[in-house]
Amino acid sequence: MERGGHTYIMTNKNNTVLYTGVSSRLRDRVYEHKTGKYKKSYTHRYNCHKLVYYEGFVSIVEAIAREKQIKAGSRKKKEDLINEMNPEWLDLYDQTLDL
Repeated sequence: MERGGHTYIMTNKNNTVLYTGVSSRLRDRVYEHKTGKYKKSYTHRYNCHKLVYYEGFVSIVEAIAREKQIKAGSRKKKEDLINEMNPEWLDLYDQTLDL
């Protein structure tokens, strides 16, 4: 059985930095970002601790393809995605309890 996945966008407290990622365990992965598990990572270096966007997929392959599509887009396109789902740019981490 293939495992599902999520594509997500993290930002810092001032919403000036955007990081796009993919994971089969969204809640666990966001927790790692928030706690700075990987000290040399982009999200740790730029304090990206706020989950502002995510999408779920049936397969991790679909999630990876979507991540690549989002990364290839402009910052404006990423902001549009976030604004459509989360216009106040709130931290959506608590919404991932059941994911």
